[in-house]
Amino acid sequence: MSHKVDGMPPPAAIRATGPLGGQVARAGDAREKAIEAPAAGDSLRLTGEATGLQALQRELAANPAMDMAKVEAVREAIAAGSYKIDAEAIAGRMLDLDAQLYGK
Repeated sequence: MSHKVDGMPPPAAIRATGPLGGQVARAGDAREKAIEAPAAGDSLRLTGEATGLQALQRELAANPAMDMAKVEAVREAIAAGSYKIDAEAIAGRMLDLDAQLYGK
């Protein structure tokens, strides 16, 4: 259900009614009673999917996405001028990726 935001008050049928008797609480107004924190006995139960996502997040955090030793070795080879580029291997992998993505 959506409501148009135009600065007009809502129709009487959907105006808030409750223990305040139509009064609106405003920030800074004195309160009769302090707001209490939730009870210590409250608990949270995660679904199997949420638990699996948490485990995956921990695993990804523990295992970096890049092998920094290999990255450093490639940097050194490039700097030394000894890094060889195999254009055919790169082209072959690009074609394999294209086939996987587009089913050709």
